[in-house]
Amino acid sequence: MDPDLFAADLEAKPRFLRELSELLTGADPWSVLPMGTRFVFVGMGSSHYAASIAAARLRARGVNAVAELASSDLLPAPDGHTVVIAVSAGGGSRETASAVQWYAGHCPIVLLTNRLESPLVHAVDAVVPMSAGDEQGGVACRTFQHTLVMLLALEARLASPSLDLPTLVTAAARATSDLLDRRAQWLPELTGLLVGPDGIHVVAPARRLSSSQQSSLMLREGPRIPATASETGDWNHVDVYLTKSTDYRLLLLTGSPWEEELLKWTNKRGSTVVAVGADVPGAAMSLRYEGDDNDDVRLLTETLVAELLAASLWRSQSS
Repeated sequence: MDPDLFAADLEAKPRFLRELSELLTGADPWSVLPMGTRFVFVGMGSSHYAASIAAARLRARGVNAVAELASSDLLPAPDGHTVVIAVSAGGGSRETASAVQWYAGHCPIVLLTNRLESPLVHAVDAVVPMSAGDEQGGVACRTFQHTLVMLLALEARLASPSLDLPTLVTAAARATSDLLDRRAQWLPELTGLLVGPDGIHVVAPARRLSSSQQSSLMLREGPRIPATASETGDWNHVDVYLTKSTDYRLLLLTGSPWEEELLKWTNKRGSTVVAVGADVPGAAMSLRYEGDDNDDVRLLTETLVAELLAASLWRSQSS
């Protein structure tokens, strides 16, 4: 893992998104998908974060889909209608390989991966590449973004044929470029507001919970600072208590109908809130970017804020 190479991986996000948009134009990466009416996603870490959102979106559209940690000993039993989708960016997750072995011979298995030379490729029935390029920094950043895109492509195939994915990915590339191009204007202020003695908290709506999970992971994995994730509505039941006893710093990924209650407590207790994607009354800072009025653009873009913060902090530690 290398902070400078991680920063370079982030810089390359728009280019790889534009290339992915071109690949998706007129092509269905999930044409290899076997017949089935029940879909079980397995993966670890960032892969599981993305798969959980994909499964929830599919369920909301009437598709039988669940996402499980590959390490679970309570994996759903396969039946004659099950298709397993293993998600592993690097293809080297031991837990995912174990889950694939457990399902092998009982139902079709499709692997979504960025590493086509992985041994896991030979243990499944079909492979869908992420096309995210080589992440030389050793941190799953572009692959997380591409995992979401490819799972949206699966949603388009199964339940949302009207989803114009190439246009959406192009919009996410523009949004990503906007945040990168202007980071000298917003990153120093954001850093000063969010970095404190008691870590950073990240909150996102349920439909984009993966964004808060991935954002907090980036802060733990790179600069190794305490960071936790929660869902906006659930925050009032699990995290509000810390606003009374700590120097509470919150990165709010906006868009939840439950923000009002959260903001009531953070304002009352003098917590520091940085909002991303909307202008929020009472926030110490509101960071906007191109296309942030589109929820799917937010899903594909907003983790870059914490990733750039993580890269900056990590590099300062290494200098």
